Amino acid sequence: MENIQEALQALKFGGAMIYPLLALAIVALVISIDKIFVYWRYVRLPRKLLVLVETYGFSWSDLEKELGELAPNNYFSRFFSVILENHTKPAWWVESRAGDEAKLIENALSRGVWVLETVITAAPLLGLLGTITGMMHSFQLIGGKGLVDPIGVTGGVAQALIATALGLLIAVTALFFFNYFSSRQSQTLDEMERLGTRLLDNIRLDKHEKKNPNETA
Repeated sequence: MENIQEALQALKFGGAMIYPLLALAIVALVISIDKIFVYWRYVRLPRKLLVLVETYGFSWSDLEKELGELAPNNYFSRFFSVILENHTKPAWWVESRAGDEAKLIENALSRGVWVLETVITAAPLLGLLGTITGMMHSFQLIGGKGLVDPIGVTGGVAQALIATALGLLIAVTALFFFNYFSSRQSQTLDEMERLGTRLLDNIRLDKHEKKNPNETA
């Protein structure tokens, strides 16, 4: 608690640039919390469903049953449902519709991530601007006859250092979340593509069995 009070006290010496930096920090925090919730709530793939899709010649009715147990807005449910609804159509048709849905999911997952990328760039620049402002304030207190106001000079240096440190801290934190969400997005889309291929294989298997009903594996 004492450390928090000291940190808040130090921010008071950061100058005007502290306010836009804090605004960036709040925006980055809100976006990060929102994306964490999205991945926790809507990007979940139960192992039972994963095993079913990986099973050779699985039943489409079983897939429909498993999808019914997922949240309506679950991204894997959305993707699989498109394939399930069109599984009686030619594979090229299903692949096209699945690709369209995957693109929509990609756009949804990437929504807001650009804000983190902006924070990563803007926070150090604002911190640098605060540094320049603080140093200019310090130099103004150094007259032709030497140091005019030692306390004021110290305050200006403190303003410069605090703004720089805060800007870098915000940028590094935003960079961590940006890389994490980018990695999760890539993993999710790769998994959808892989499992979508399994579903298309099952569609082709159904077509093959209908054409060759007497053929045994």
